Amino acid sequence: MNNDEVKTTLDEYVMHSYGRYDLVIDHAHGSIVYDKDGKEYIDCVAGIAVNNIGHTHEKMTENLSKQLTKLIHVSNLYYTEEQAIAAKRIVEASPHDKIFFANSGAEANEGAIKLARKYTGKGEIITAWNSFHGRTLATITATGQPKYQKGFQPLPAGFVHVDYNDIKQIEEAITDDTAAILIEPIQGESGVRVPDDDYLPTLRKICDEKGILLIFDEVQTGYGRTGKMFASELTGTVPDITTSAKAIAGGLPMGAVLANKEIAEVFQPGTHATTFGGTPLACCAANTVLDIYEEEDLVNKSHENGLYFKEKLEALKDTHDCIVDVRGHGLMIGVETNYECGDLVSKAQEKGLLINVANGTVIRFVPPLIITREELDKVVEIIDEILP
Repeated sequence: MNNDEVKTTLDEYVMHSYGRYDLVIDHAHGSIVYDKDGKEYIDCVAGIAVNNIGHTHEKMTENLSKQLTKLIHVSNLYYTEEQAIAAKRIVEASPHDKIFFANSGAEANEGAIKLARKYTGKGEIITAWNSFHGRTLATITATGQPKYQKGFQPLPAGFVHVDYNDIKQIEEAITDDTAAILIEPIQGESGVRVPDDDYLPTLRKICDEKGILLIFDEVQTGYGRTGKMFASELTGTVPDITTSAKAIAGGLPMGAVLANKEIAEVFQPGTHATTFGGTPLACCAANTVLDIYEEEDLVNKSHENGLYFKEKLEALKDTHDCIVDVRGHGLMIGVETNYECGDLVSKAQEKGLLINVANGTVIRFVPPLIITREELDKVVEIIDEILP
């Protein structure tokens, strides 16, 4: 198919639930993607913080090719070695004791909500305005953005929203029926919003005092994105439950609910399950991701290159009055502007750079963690050219 045929076919046969950019991506390697005409683009979207190890990594290609000839899928009614290895390694990389394998961030958050309610016997979950937790009925209700909820009423009961980074509102929202606080350590979809340094530790203290569970949605912030394996490490705050997805399997669908042992024990046979969670193929990918992280020191690279990139972006303030703020940790960085800057996406694309705009005014950068400083320099050069 040529470019027009691809777009026409997708528009005809796929439900129109995506606002697609005018680009047909054909192949990719490392931090570079190519369209069907062979033009290359530096990828600062990375599947929305998914392709942390880059595209078509040689080790991933080799390991998945071998696994495809061995075992792709069996039911969780049986044991597999691939899942056993992945479970041990992911848990040991986290602050938790147990894992439940899911297929996406939304599914992981659904599992965390069920786990919290099952463990506490209570129904209310406190979440933040401008959060994003997924697209299922429960997770769009947890998501504090009414635009995602419009037209899907009646929504599930039991979700209470408060302003992000506001401890007082959290304290006022707690009732005798509060099961948990579900929060993103850094809000992603609303524009890389970083809370005060004492916000997450104070939430931990409140939860301990009130007997409430603390859930961190690390679907976007986890797996080295912020320069730490999990963003909870930035403030030394250990949640009771962590959800993960996106980068966990290098591009294959995988999500995870991670929890402390006592809490995890309430999930017994029949209480929660999924057909495709933790397949041998997905677990092979997850194990390969961890191999690559160790061999290429990607968490530390995220931290070091994030500091470098952020400093370069901050320097643009000197020549572009439209920049309000540059914020984030590791390679999760937002550049806030003082205007609706959605048109920058197409301008950047013309110059060979893929970006996206969050919350209308924030350029969000979540490139592969393997991106080089030379590529980051080129990104800054293009942003300098397209900003007013």
